[in-house]
Amino acid sequence: MKRFYKQAAVVPAAGGHGIALDGRLVKTSGKQDLIVRGLALAEAVAAEWEAQQGKIRPATMPLTRLAGATIDRSAAEREVVVRQVADYAGTDLVCYRATNPPALAARQQVVWQPLIDWATERYAAPLVVTNGVIPTSQPAASLAAFTKVVVGHDDFSLTALHAATAACGSLVIALALLEGRLDAGEAFAASQLDESFQIEAWGEDAEQAERRAALAAEIAAAAEFRSLLGG
Repeated sequence: MKRFYKQAAVVPAAGGHGIALDGRLVKTSGKQDLIVRGLALAEAVAAEWEAQQGKIRPATMPLTRLAGATIDRSAAEREVVVRQVADYAGTDLVCYRATNPPALAARQQVVWQPLIDWATERYAAPLVVTNGVIPTSQPAASLAAFTKVVVGHDDFSLTALHAATAACGSLVIALALLEGRLDAGEAFAASQLDESFQIEAWGEDAEQAERRAALAAEIAAAAEFRSLLGG
């Protein structure tokens, strides 16, 4: 789609701030007004629209996409999104360790165990670590604690958590990212630890590199989205 507007700007709106293109409010994919919480986020979303040159490229507008997802999904289907995110705790990536090669197992211990220890202390939610990929049961109290943490996020923050959790394959890593325990690069490295180990040995093909770059961008966007919310 060609750029059809001259200016993107933040405008006051009920419940927050809207993004207007030549005075007309931007709509979400679900045809709702794109109203966001906080001036910083609104300005960043408007900047994405203003940065479009010639053609509108949605792939270059991650904050707009996440803001729309908040309205169309996190708010409209909140219970579903909460459950999707909380369910990751039952099979969290950081709980599944390799037995071979020893170098990979050692790296997992160094990178992942401190995150489990952090989550245990932060949320009073210990997780069981196992070897291999066969699912192991996690304590019911811990799963309930993680669910409570997820429920505690408002719709906008929940969107960031959902995006980060899906991209990382780990609720623990996503929470560490959103709470500042990890930055975006560290979260990506932790979530891609196994694959990076294999790449060191066998190399990386173009398709794999493209997919990993997309995941890194998604994690970074989720972190930025959350930081712009403040609070």
